[in-house]
Amino acid sequence: MREWSREIGSTLVVIALAVVAVIALWPRDDQVSAGPGTPPPAGARGSVMEDDAALADLRQRAALRSCPVAPEGARASGPLAGVVVPCLADSRPVSLSDAFAGQAVLLNAWASWCVPCREEMPALAEYAGREDAIPVVGINVQDRASAALELMAELGVRYPSVVDENGRLQVALKAPPVLPANYLLLPDGSVQRISDPLTFSTADEVADAVRRHLPVG
Repeated sequence: MREWSREIGSTLVVIALAVVAVIALWPRDDQVSAGPGTPPPAGARGSVMEDDAALADLRQRAALRSCPVAPEGARASGPLAGVVVPCLADSRPVSLSDAFAGQAVLLNAWASWCVPCREEMPALAEYAGREDAIPVVGINVQDRASAALELMAELGVRYPSVVDENGRLQVALKAPPVLPANYLLLPDGSVQRISDPLTFSTADEVADAVRRHLPVG
């Protein structure tokens, strides 16, 4: 009985230490206002898009590719249908489902404060530059547009990104509360999450994952 009590006591100590560590690492309200690289204010569901004047210099430095334009009359189905978000490069409204109707595209949910996101973005950029690659589009979530542009400029990553300003894309994708998260938007409008691997390390890993999830033919 005494040994059992000691085991319970040790377990409780471990649990208490784990809780303390989580609380210490969790961003506080006084931290999230610190500037680029931090999440938006507590309670904000989506990313924060500052006005165009404030983003002008960062957009010039980042030199992102323009977001895709939907073909005339394109009306796609699927979970992303009807979801319109601003383009990080120029604030233009974008419907990803309409813009890529009938095509496959790799969607990457990311944020500037997410360390694994920062590590995998160059691999995604390298893959996007290959001749046989499908389009890659970033979805900036729980972030500030200024911080997102600053990171892309720093990394030299220029594939298009949109800003999930109101969190609707995360809801439509049923996104988990972890980043990064990768998805394949298929030609029929359906979406598949890529969870193996959870984070890409190389362009070859990206290419292999795309091949595994794309329908044959």
